[in-house]
Amino acid sequence: MDRKRSSILLIYTGGTIGMRQDPADQTLKPFDFKAILEEVPELKKFAIRIDSYTFAPLIDSSDMDPEMWRRIALLIRDSYESYDGFVILHGTDTMAYTASALSFMLEDLAKPVVLTGSQLPIGAPRTDGKENLISAVEIASTKDDEGHARVPEVSIYFNSMLLRGNRSTKVSSENFAAFKSPNCLPLATAGISIRYNDDLIIRPSSWDAPLKVHENLLTDVSILKVHPGITPPVMRHIICGQEIKAVILETYGSGNAPSADWFTGIVEEAASMGKVLLNVTQCPSGNVNMKIYSTGKKLEDAGVVSGKDITTEGALGKLFHLLGENEDLEKVKRLLGENLRGEISS
Repeated sequence: MDRKRSSILLIYTGGTIGMRQDPADQTLKPFDFKAILEEVPELKKFAIRIDSYTFAPLIDSSDMDPEMWRRIALLIRDSYESYDGFVILHGTDTMAYTASALSFMLEDLAKPVVLTGSQLPIGAPRTDGKENLISAVEIASTKDDEGHARVPEVSIYFNSMLLRGNRSTKVSSENFAAFKSPNCLPLATAGISIRYNDDLIIRPSSWDAPLKVHENLLTDVSILKVHPGITPPVMRHIICGQEIKAVILETYGSGNAPSADWFTGIVEEAASMGKVLLNVTQCPSGNVNMKIYSTGKKLEDAGVVSGKDITTEGALGKLFHLLGENEDLEKVKRLLGENLRGEISS
């Protein structure tokens, strides 16, 4: 492959960025992404080849599911040798979930996979879509002095920031700064030039290692958001169901929960049933440490695993992946505590 002239595959799954207003009825309708260079002529200034692939039918991001993640991952696998990088256009509502899942599905990744989208359609006068798309393409095509990808990770580009995919979360439904990565600095920041945080970027152990795609995802996971007034029947229904293999407990602060005996008892009941229980903080930033307070220590003693500083989106993608790859739940618990794709701080 020519190391000087990059090639990018633009994958359009759906979302606001690919819409434009129909002059007849004023409704938003998707346009043909084969004509993307006409819609965003600035892309022609890059000395790169840009091909596009549009999923049919297009998926509203609220309908995104693991089957679509498999389709995206397999498309990347099948196109991997033909392109230097991939840009995925995606609706914002579940973008962080998709980025998190793909980060675990794509092992030994040596090429950029950049997800982006917009809050306004790309044809709108004040759209954020053009800058997001142009910068995402530039980042996905950028190589270092040795000809390797500058950012060989699954990431999200939005509002001048490149964020690690499995560290990102959507924080606004109406601001251009729709995503944040509270526990991990940006991989890059775009201003007059793009500044890369090279010390933070994860690179493959071998640039020649083949891409591994883990398409087996087990989704028997529930999420319990701990809240004042939660009742035993509700809690037991969410975490002790026969079909549930794992539970994400969204707890207070540094991993705390009610100290009532019934609460701890239900957690112990779920653990005795073999459920994998993962403690994730409700706080936008910070770390789970169940050794600080007695309520957290009770959860640890009951068999709950610390999620450290992982996001809920990252935790869900990690559990789907680990459960799909491992029948040994003790191994799943052990791997939850390990940093596999940069999803938790070392």
